Amino acid sequence: MRQHPEERERFRQLLVAKGLKFTTERELLLSHVLETRKHFDADSLYENLKKKGVRIARDTVYRTLPLLLECGVLQKSVGDSRRDYFEVPGVKGHHDHMVCIECGKVIEFHSEELEKLQDRLCKDYDFSMVFHDHRLFGYCQRCKAKK
Repeated sequence: MRQHPEERERFRQLLVAKGLKFTTERELLLSHVLETRKHFDADSLYENLKKKGVRIARDTVYRTLPLLLECGVLQKSVGDSRRDYFEVPGVKGHHDHMVCIECGKVIEFHSEELEKLQDRLCKDYDFSMVFHDHRLFGYCQRCKAKK
C-alpha cells in the first residue's frame, strides 16, 4: 500500500483548519479511498471497509467524503442518479463527464477553456469555489444516430 504523503498532508491540514481531528478511522478511510481505482458510492465504500475488518461508523464515512472532496483528494463522478459517486482523480487528473441518458455511456473529458471560464465566473461573482461537479447529460453518437 502506497503512503500518498501529499494527499494525506492536504487532508490533515484541512481537518486542522476546521478544528477536526485526524482520527485513525479517517486515516484508514483515506488510505482505502486512495487505493480505489474505480467509481464508488458511500455505501459501497463502507461495505468494503467492513469486509477488510476496518471498524468504522457509516456516519464517519458520510461525514468524511465531503472533506475529501474539499481538499481535492476526491472528485464527484457518475453512476446511477440515486446517489453520489466519487473517484480519485489520480493519473487522469481532474476531469468532467458526459453521460448518455439512453445507454448510460460515460465520456470523460477535460476542458481547460471550461476550467478558465469557471474561475472567471467565480471571480466575477466574488465566489470562492471549493470543488465542482460538472456533468453533461444527453445522447452519445450511437444513440443519437438511432433516433
